[in-house]
Amino acid sequence: MKQIMKVLVPIKRVIDYNVKVRVKADKTGVEIANVKMSMNPFDEISVEEAVRMKEAGKADEIIAVSIGVQQCQETIRTALAMGADRGIHIKTDEDIEPLAVAKLLKALVEKESPELVILGKQAIDDDSNQTGQKLAALLGWAQGTFASKIDLQNGKAEITREVDSGLEIMEVNLPAIVTVDLRLNEPRYASLPNIMKAKKKPIDEFSIAELGIDATSRLEILSVEAPKQREAGVMVDSVASLVDKLKNEARVI
Repeated sequence: MKQIMKVLVPIKRVIDYNVKVRVKADKTGVEIANVKMSMNPFDEISVEEAVRMKEAGKADEIIAVSIGVQQCQETIRTALAMGADRGIHIKTDEDIEPLAVAKLLKALVEKESPELVILGKQAIDDDSNQTGQKLAALLGWAQGTFASKIDLQNGKAEITREVDSGLEIMEVNLPAIVTVDLRLNEPRYASLPNIMKAKKKPIDEFSIAELGIDATSRLEILSVEAPKQREAGVMVDSVASLVDKLKNEARVI
């Protein structure tokens, strides 16, 4: 029996995880000009999980959503090539904070009426880990965070989470918000035929104004600086030498 009719999958365009991030000379942010951009790795996992749900007969439609500049459509096309059915692009040239993202996604949820929103637990650019939780609060929906396993049965989602003491298993009623962790699955590579098919799949466009959301920034970036370069480690020849260095040089004991 199908339990999920429609799945909404928010995805974010970020600097590729293989690229070494460089801070701009004026320290206002990080350099993205001529830098390889890709889908946020956690969001790749959420797309893959949604596609597996559809392949298992538990989803009818997968909608990939991205917020940002025109090039975000390339990220949406990647999700479509992986198996999403259609895309939604909320166009803006401004940096959007997690609360505004959650408000925009809430507006889309009210338009699309999905039974499940599944997204990465965090984006690797800002590491905020806020959007899923804020969206659940705005909608008043149940939420399961950091999922390493999701099982849909009888209008409920059983979610396995990795916690400090081991594994935690929780059950939530649908509709729900689920954020995913790394060990949930291994995302597939899009095949060439699917990449070609993705070019014909529809992408709807909206502006922030059309959705009636105030996305005014509430945070101000004062300065962005690269972390200090770590000094090379040293070899010690005895426990006594190690203790001496920890006590007199590092001053940690």
